[in-house]
Amino acid sequence: MIYKLKSIGIAILIICSLQAKGQNVVWTDIDNFWTAYDKIIQTKDSVTQYKLLEDLYLSKATEGLIAMRQVRNYTAKDYLDAINNYPNFWNSIRRNTLRASEFAKDFNSGIDQLRLLYPALKPAKIYFTIGAMRSNGTTLDNLVLIGAEMAMTDKNTISDELSPDFLRIGRRKYFDSNPINTLVLLNIHEYVHTQQKPWVDNLLSYVIREGVAEFVSVKAMNVPSAAPAIEFGKNNPVKVRAKFEQEMFYINNQSNWLWSDAPNEFGVRDLGYYIGYQMCENFYNQAENKSLAIKKMIELDYTNETDVEDFVEKSKFFSKPLNELYQDFEKKRPTVVGIKQFQNKSKNVNPNIKEITVQFSEPLNGYNTGVDFGELGQNAFPKNDVKKRFWSNENKSWTITVDLEPNKKYQLLITNNFRTRNGMPLKPYLIDFQTSK
Repeated sequence: MIYKLKSIGIAILIICSLQAKGQNVVWTDIDNFWTAYDKIIQTKDSVTQYKLLEDLYLSKATEGLIAMRQVRNYTAKDYLDAINNYPNFWNSIRRNTLRASEFAKDFNSGIDQLRLLYPALKPAKIYFTIGAMRSNGTTLDNLVLIGAEMAMTDKNTISDELSPDFLRIGRRKYFDSNPINTLVLLNIHEYVHTQQKPWVDNLLSYVIREGVAEFVSVKAMNVPSAAPAIEFGKNNPVKVRAKFEQEMFYINNQSNWLWSDAPNEFGVRDLGYYIGYQMCENFYNQAENKSLAIKKMIELDYTNETDVEDFVEKSKFFSKPLNELYQDFEKKRPTVVGIKQFQNKSKNVNPNIKEITVQFSEPLNGYNTGVDFGELGQNAFPKNDVKKRFWSNENKSWTITVDLEPNKKYQLLITNNFRTRNGMPLKPYLIDFQTSK
């Protein structure tokens, strides 16, 4: 009798444990989407469509869907545009997305494997959502967010309706790689992100953080990476590394390396994943204590430059130390060589001057510009008409029209948002002068 009671108790504990684990994965947004979808496609009235979307899907959103919309800035219009424009696409992925519940067990098994690799693993929740085709997976705080409309595609996904821009770099190839077959790996990758410290706003930080998540998830699952970028990088390591070393310190070029279909010379998106992955693989392979190496990678503090530089140095990935690569970058940057109307730092500038023309050391791209306040703030920034700013014909100078006052100190910061045609940012330059009485 006692034995039977113990057996019943154990069985109850097992059931409770399984139920608790199942709660790690939530898929109700999938069912709600298709309920809304079936109603929306029955009418062409846009007002009715908006109401159906709100009532049947958005208003019933889980914490995960709310987070996915926040992270990817999905609007109701984004959803309706996708639903109305791509009916064949949606019909081709429907069956796959409705398999979400089947993956709960596999996800929990993957989390258990990750915990073996990293015992300090903190709990997180995985949400299946349907978005508007801008993400297959991401995170927010301790939430793993699956964009099922992308992550659960396969070679049978119909893409004929999709725009050329959407398909330009690898989207069709991505569908043909059967992402649904590597869905667990993708989301263990995202689960790792919930354990990491936030990045700082530079490309090196981005690629290391993504590389850590990819490398650790691959180690935990004991399978190869499914990212085409990593395969391409390993087959072309010298060319990819050289290009990254050249662009590592650029600003506003994240789209060339991560999270974008922006064109690049290799024709492969997200090559930053390879950069970070290879750094992690090198770091791990040279480490005597592998468990400690995993811990250090996951817990890397991106705000601590010393820690990041130590990681980079120990990875032995780059051809030169970081400081030498930075010096090479600084030597190549375009500069401001002068101001046409007066000498910078002059204290006797004619207040009747109506233009300030900045001259550059080489032609820039004629498009990107950037001006900001100096240390003296807004009061020292000259009055100007934003509609009257223009480039010279050869893009070697740029003019801003101004309205100056007598006997006043002015500052105008020319920022590094100015750049060459290949994206090399300008060295910032502070215009500092005072007008005469």
